Amino acid sequence: MAKIEVNGAQLAYDEAGSGSAVVLLHAGIADRRMWRGQLDALAARHRVIVPDLRGYGDSELPPAAFAHHDDVIGLLDALGVERAALVGCSFGGKVAVDTALAYPERVSALALLGAPVSGNEWSEETEQLWEELVGDVDPEDFTATAAGEVRFWVVGPTREPADVDPELIRFAEEMDRRALAAELALSAVEVGELDPPAIERLGELRMPVLAGAGADDLADIRRLADRIAAEAPHGIRLPDVPDAAHLLPLEKPEPVNAALLDFLP
Repeated sequence: MAKIEVNGAQLAYDEAGSGSAVVLLHAGIADRRMWRGQLDALAARHRVIVPDLRGYGDSELPPAAFAHHDDVIGLLDALGVERAALVGCSFGGKVAVDTALAYPERVSALALLGAPVSGNEWSEETEQLWEELVGDVDPEDFTATAAGEVRFWVVGPTREPADVDPELIRFAEEMDRRALAAELALSAVEVGELDPPAIERLGELRMPVLAGAGADDLADIRRLADRIAAEAPHGIRLPDVPDAAHLLPLEKPEPVNAALLDFLP
């Protein structure tokens, strides 16, 4: 792990390899460790940079307004990278899309795995699924909240916990407990959002875009992957990966790595 100052904050990151730059952006229920199955595989051809977003993992959260997409570009500047491909999972995908829209000349390609999009609203189906699978949890109880979020996102609506590797569940819950603490800290800071948001601007994504999801992820997420691939001028829809939900790169690194190595410039 290394740290570097970006927009007044010390951001933690891992780096390996050489070649064209690729930045891996983690899910909101995780941190940079979720990319442990990608770092070495992609580093065979690329300079791979894996940060903790501000406030998450080992990165700092100073009490000043900021935007995650500005931090991504600040990280590239600090590391001397002119252009990079961005790979984002879940919330990291949202950050990647916002970065590509705000700074299109800095982003060579986008790979989005289980990615929401800023300005998107969840369907009533998803809201009802949350009630059925998780219900009411005390937001101050990080252990219970993490267990609920992992049940919803990592196990997914079409599987039972017994269907999923218990080590994956344990690791996901441990990451999520830390992420919940990050979210609590972030709630006290002004976090800038892309304006206008990305959901009606997907046609502006002029770089190559790969969109995919796990077959056991939410229907809303899979529909968003369809929409991103359809509306981005150079969009490609990766077929849903079987037996995987929201943390697709962590759960199924082999097919994800193969798809990324085939796609990344």
